[in-house]
Amino acid sequence: MKSHVLLVDDEPRTLLSFSTLLKSSGLRQVTPIDDSRRVIPFLERQPVALVVLDLSMPFIPGQDLLVEIQQRFPETPVIIMTATNEIDTAVECMQNGAMDYLVKPVENNRFLSSVKRALEIHRLKEEVSYLKKYVLSDKLENTTAFEHMITVSKKMLAIFKYIEAISQSSQPVLITGETGAGKELAAKALHLCGKSRREFIAVNVAGLDDTMFSDTLFGHKKGAFTGADVKRDGLIARAASGTIFLDEIGDLNPQSQVKLLRLIQEHEYYPLGSDIPYKTDAHIIVATNQDLDQLMEKNKFRRDLYFRLSAHHIHVPPLRERREDIPLLLDHFIEKAAHSLKKKAPTPPPQLTALLSHYDFPGNIRELESMVYDAISRHTSGILSMDSFKRVIRTGMTNPEGEKETEASLSTPHPLEQIFGKFPTLKQVEDYMVDEALKRGNDNQGIAATFLGITRQALNKRLMRRKK
Repeated sequence: MKSHVLLVDDEPRTLLSFSTLLKSSGLRQVTPIDDSRRVIPFLERQPVALVVLDLSMPFIPGQDLLVEIQQRFPETPVIIMTATNEIDTAVECMQNGAMDYLVKPVENNRFLSSVKRALEIHRLKEEVSYLKKYVLSDKLENTTAFEHMITVSKKMLAIFKYIEAISQSSQPVLITGETGAGKELAAKALHLCGKSRREFIAVNVAGLDDTMFSDTLFGHKKGAFTGADVKRDGLIARAASGTIFLDEIGDLNPQSQVKLLRLIQEHEYYPLGSDIPYKTDAHIIVATNQDLDQLMEKNKFRRDLYFRLSAHHIHVPPLRERREDIPLLLDHFIEKAAHSLKKKAPTPPPQLTALLSHYDFPGNIRELESMVYDAISRHTSGILSMDSFKRVIRTGMTNPEGEKETEASLSTPHPLEQIFGKFPTLKQVEDYMVDEALKRGNDNQGIAATFLGITRQALNKRLMRRKK
């Protein structure tokens, strides 16, 4: 959503003055027109976000232009600027649809404030229009932007539609989700959907002190500190007209949070050693696996920064909430790992999907990918072995530190009294666990043994004893 401003005035000096002011404030697209007859033809060729219109002009008066613009381009806001300080004229212009009425000479701050407010209202209206369009649509317009996100999950497809809906917005985007869930992939998809954006720059800000954060993002002037022998541009400069992705934003220190807030609010920053602000139009996307609400309660994360960052919020669900994606991801990673390791892609056993579907993947998609790469690296020929997968899952079940979610999914503990009606004997508990494991493994003894944390031979002995 570009902020293209059209300035219409028959005084060249006024056009030059306000064009320079707007461009110095960060607005790149400013078109001055000194002939009112050219305004409507221009708007027919080139939609704009705002028209700043003088009233007293030869050929077509500003009031007549205002009426025609509102009739033919009702979505385009208009600010009236004139030397005529008459209440009746101001009221008439506002009734005809003008958003503001400025009397010359206009103070720079007053002019900029009016323009920014009009552009913000226009942006919000456009975003509502985009959201309505995508919410009511069943299809994605830019499928190639999501080709690296393997899924059949309805949750994920809804996220894809939301990403397309906000892709033209210049507002910051907050992406949350557990480690390994695919937050950076979502950020890249958002970047690719914004067709006019250039480079995608990713930065992990975890562990950066304020000086390192500022130097990495904003760069430094020559002589800013010991060793700064030459000027260096920061990553924010590289991301001009593109996207800057800040990962692990929950770990950002308080001093850097203040600088990020200024970057978002004013679209400007200071390189180290400089007292002159630099402007940026980079789109800002941030991500975290932390609970920002908890961090704000502990005064470790600024509330004003949070509200600025969460103009749009994407939450990427963990793999355990979209288990239907496991078969697709498994096949994808087998092909990818085999190609990377220069091996022929092996055939996975049918039981492998059932085994993985009962595991909660605390490391999410990244953990599944690592498991597949490990299995492929050990693979020699024939059917892909399940041994390495079983080791990881068994460790997740028996780890004394434990993963709470993994234990809940794989062993599914219940209060003993609710199951047996009384405190059971050891034999009753063992029989119950064996039956439950077999049921979850679709009567496959190898999978059941993995669930129980024993070998298949040990499980077979227990089954033989029960038959006697």
